[in-house]
Amino acid sequence: QVRLVESGGGLVQPGQSLTLSCAASGYTLDPYGVGWFRQAPGKQREGITCITSDDGKINFIDSVEGRFTISRDYTKRKVMLQMNNLKPEDTAVYYCAASRGRCSAGDEPFITWGQGTQVTVSS
Repeated sequence: QVRLVESGGGLVQPGQSLTLSCAASGYTLDPYGVGWFRQAPGKQREGITCITSDDGKINFIDSVEGRFTISRDYTKRKVMLQMNNLKPEDTAVYYCAASRGRCSAGDEPFITWGQGTQVTVSS
């Protein structure tokens, strides 16, 4: 089974940027749909954005529109989440998940998940 690993989280100040990376151990993510999710303390996990296997992109949260961008790095066989102008309310554990091509804000099409990476936005 494909195992996903997220990286790139950390502690930043409001207004700064981070780039998260999602990689599949021993595999390329090119054939998969990949979604990014987050879970803030005391809240349910929510879908942020997703890229389909044919590179269609969908955002699920209005608050990240214009600030977060999902993309594929075909050279490194990863899916990235560029996060700009970070706000304290973006603080959460961020997860990536892979599907057999489709995207959804919910869990249903995703067949494997990473362990998550912590993003903390604080002054």
